[in-house]
Amino acid sequence: MTGAGGADARVRGGDFVQSLERGLAVIRAFDATHVALTLSEVAVATGVTRAAARRFLLTLVQLGYVRSDGRLFSLTPRVLELGYAYLSSLSLPEVAEPHLEALVAEVNESSSVSVLDRTDVVYVARVPTSRIMTVAISVGTRFPAYATSMGRVLLAGLPEDELDAYLSRVRLEQLTTRTVGSVASLRAELARVRAQGWAIVNQELEEGLRSVAAPIRDRTGRVVGAVNVSTHASRTSLDTMRRELLPPLLATAQRIEADLRAAAPNNHRA
Repeated sequence: MTGAGGADARVRGGDFVQSLERGLAVIRAFDATHVALTLSEVAVATGVTRAAARRFLLTLVQLGYVRSDGRLFSLTPRVLELGYAYLSSLSLPEVAEPHLEALVAEVNESSSVSVLDRTDVVYVARVPTSRIMTVAISVGTRFPAYATSMGRVLLAGLPEDELDAYLSRVRLEQLTTRTVGSVASLRAELARVRAQGWAIVNQELEEGLRSVAAPIRDRTGRVVGAVNVSTHASRTSLDTMRRELLPPLLATAQRIEADLRAAAPNNHRA
């Protein structure tokens, strides 16, 4: 669950509306493991008083984004409008999906596209085959960028000053015994990814999960997304990933890029 202090204090100014920040924090307090929360739990999760949490929750109830049975609060499907507003302005998922379907049909493994949102990757398109993670993945799923193959190609594509800012604030949680353990190691790996143009992550996000990713660039050469293929370690070796999965993945990234460049210039923001 996420507290209310999500905005960087350095960018706050006279126009910053703290009540809006806190209202959004209330929405973010709900997730897959916290589907329904009491008033007190929302207050603790967001770092606001019970009285403030109550006002935010009742406002969201009136707006139709939250429902309540009198004790527990939960989100309604209307919250999806907030995410779809973004996706509807973004051509990347629409452009990528047929290419993901073709890639999945060729390699018989799941494939996804994600974008970078601060320290996380956010899935914007996905074509699954079988479930290989303990957590179900869908559009909108978020994972820490440092532990994912898509995150690493997205981070490697950042300008140096933005990458330095990310590395200065990232907290590396040991998600598995293989997760990168230091900022220095992560920086070295990102330099390698930038040089070779792709990334493989071996069981750093979850035991048994391997993935390979490539960047998606817009017409200016800026990295606007990433595409991956994920597989289970028990059936696909790292050598097999490089030999059999990487070439079709790189070809798919190139086809997505070609379609993005053919799209209207203002329709491929990511």
